Amino acid sequence: MAQILQWPLCTLRPQQASANLVPFSRSGGRTLGGIEPSTRTDLGFWSLEYSNIVMRNNRREAWQTWQAIRQKLGGRSGLIAVRVRSSLSAPYVSGRFEPVIEAEHSDDSPFDDDTPYTQGAISVVTDGVTAVGATSIRLRIINADANLVGVRFSYNHALYETGPVTSIDGDIWTVPISPSVRELIPAGADIEFDQPTCLCHLAEDRGMDIDQNAIGKFSLPSVSFVEAVDYWSSL
Repeated sequence: MAQILQWPLCTLRPQQASANLVPFSRSGGRTLGGIEPSTRTDLGFWSLEYSNIVMRNNRREAWQTWQAIRQKLGGRSGLIAVRVRSSLSAPYVSGRFEPVIEAEHSDDSPFDDDTPYTQGAISVVTDGVTAVGATSIRLRIINADANLVGVRFSYNHALYETGPVTSIDGDIWTVPISPSVRELIPAGADIEFDQPTCLCHLAEDRGMDIDQNAIGKFSLPSVSFVEAVDYWSSL
């Protein structure tokens, strides 16, 4: 995957955030009893909302970052990876939030830019290859709570949500996922549970319009995103 712009959550932090899977179902028409049966398909997509992002007038960095992202995206055509809050359901070993660990190499050296590398508190890998379009996945627990039901994770900025477990074989869990797999996930791939992301477009071309409040000295813009399903379809 080419370098993808990522939303800078530390600089532009929303007061509320939501990520909801929009199901796609087909109607079979109403029956004689007036009931309209629906058949679920695997073509759902994510809808995300960052609400009330605090933009204080004295924080130049925030305004510069906002305007640079808006220019880069150029409306709905641009791509951005949006962080999805998942700590309330994440399978931490302790059962409560655990921060990402910053560490250095064994010789106490950081990366070339003097920053340490990060290691997630949760470690889960895939068991076997998961094909494009698959609606279930086999996950091997390395370091996580032994419950992978109703959790969220991402791989290469493709976001998934698990359902009720269908099989447990030692440390290997087989769970259904939504939406269907966006791109092939190889065997032994590290899955992102700590800070999952979703590849998105702006929901509207003018989705990053913002006002400057000279009286209140701050603004609280909100941004809506939709999953970039077209990107996955083009691969």
